[in-house]
Amino acid sequence: MFLGIDLGTSSVKAVVLDRSHRLLASGSAPLAVDAPQPLWREQNPAEWWRACDAAVGAALEELRRGGVTAGQIEAIGLTGQMHGATLLDEFDEVLRPAILWNDGRAAAECTALEQAVPRSREITGNLMMPGFTAPKLLWVAKHEPRLFDRVRRVLLPKDWLRWRMTGDYATDLSDAAGTMWLDVGKREWSDELLSACGLSTGHMPRLHEGPEVTGTLLPELAQRWGLREIPVVAGASDNAAGALGAGVVNSGDAMMSLGTSGVVFVATGAFVANPQQAVHSFCHALPRSWHLMSVMLSAASCLEFTAGLLGERDVGALLAQAEQRGLRDDTPLFLPYLSGERTPHNNPHAKAVFFGMHAGTQREDMVNATLEGVCLGMAQGIAALQAVQPGLERVSLIGGGSRNAYWAQMMADATGLNVVRHADAEVGPSLGAARLAWLACEPDGAAHIFRPLEVVDEFEPRSAERARMLERTERFEGLYRSLESHFKV
Repeated sequence: MFLGIDLGTSSVKAVVLDRSHRLLASGSAPLAVDAPQPLWREQNPAEWWRACDAAVGAALEELRRGGVTAGQIEAIGLTGQMHGATLLDEFDEVLRPAILWNDGRAAAECTALEQAVPRSREITGNLMMPGFTAPKLLWVAKHEPRLFDRVRRVLLPKDWLRWRMTGDYATDLSDAAGTMWLDVGKREWSDELLSACGLSTGHMPRLHEGPEVTGTLLPELAQRWGLREIPVVAGASDNAAGALGAGVVNSGDAMMSLGTSGVVFVATGAFVANPQQAVHSFCHALPRSWHLMSVMLSAASCLEFTAGLLGERDVGALLAQAEQRGLRDDTPLFLPYLSGERTPHNNPHAKAVFFGMHAGTQREDMVNATLEGVCLGMAQGIAALQAVQPGLERVSLIGGGSRNAYWAQMMADATGLNVVRHADAEVGPSLGAARLAWLACEPDGAAHIFRPLEVVDEFEPRSAERARMLERTERFEGLYRSLESHFKV
């Protein structure tokens, strides 16, 4: 058996997977995000550990209730939210709250870094964006210089959990690629980019491929959880782990995640890039593999936002009412930019907008506008991916938003792709982490370990709705262009 742990933005999830691909147990614990100033998004790493301990404890308790001994677990895989800057001093004390992936404060530092390292896009395959780790450290150096002088180690969120679990400073290449300090093609730290931030490889964790063992569970933690002192593997970024959970391994395989953020992930057999349209080009979590990714900073979180505006706690009931009402010609347009946007706009100042409401607009119309706006934004990201990786026809849907068939069909109509839902799609990243732990124990078993999940249903684009969505896409894009100059005000 194998334990997979996923440090998400809104919760920590843990699953136990056996060698028959059965999920024997799971547990989760919630997390909150702090927004002390506009564009700022932070979390206290101590809360990550509290939630991790609770989620693992819940999963192992469920395992024991099923008559299975936790001591049979063979290895642990880690995954989690990308880009978070977790800063430690010489005593390994956390210096400040972690700055998260959806934090937009470091826009000026992105410009400064690209000017300091003109080859940055060539090295990283990416535009320098505020959500990435490197510009955040430059922001800390500028605005919190005394604190920056005390920084001795920079860890990504899941890798801080690793340090708590094993005492090791290590990361995997898929997560490291999102820092903007990695030479993505060469799969090694870039001295040039680190130096531009006042750092060196001595501040960085060791680099590992996803299934490599980085350390062993500390004795006191093994005793607390009722486990043996088992290996902990490097793991993966949340998106790479989610892709592995859905069986996205070979070049051309694709996954769409509807979680707090929205991601389209396409595996590639070589390092290719499209930074001009804010496509991310990162290492995959398996050796000698890479991937492309488009990202919306707000996806399923938009639905929660609209439900809150409407004073509705039962999101399921709201979705059912929206489906009954259906998309209409006078459904408002919704720009889903609650936390700025990445692909294809790379605009941290972008704002969410409802447009086209009238006296007859109903609450169900606002929900439908929200669902459609997320779909149209995802379609823009897919178009940017197709510019360098053409031929995409089918995508696996994972994440909390994948539960709703109405939204899945809308996504197929908006993107023109066949959208496939799988069993256990909601636990994709933690499942991928568990699979990497399995691969560490069975190095020749990749074909069996990363088999695709069981298909539950498939949604094909409907011709009439597809034509309607193309027309709505033009209006959606035009609305953004007309408002873009106002977003910084």
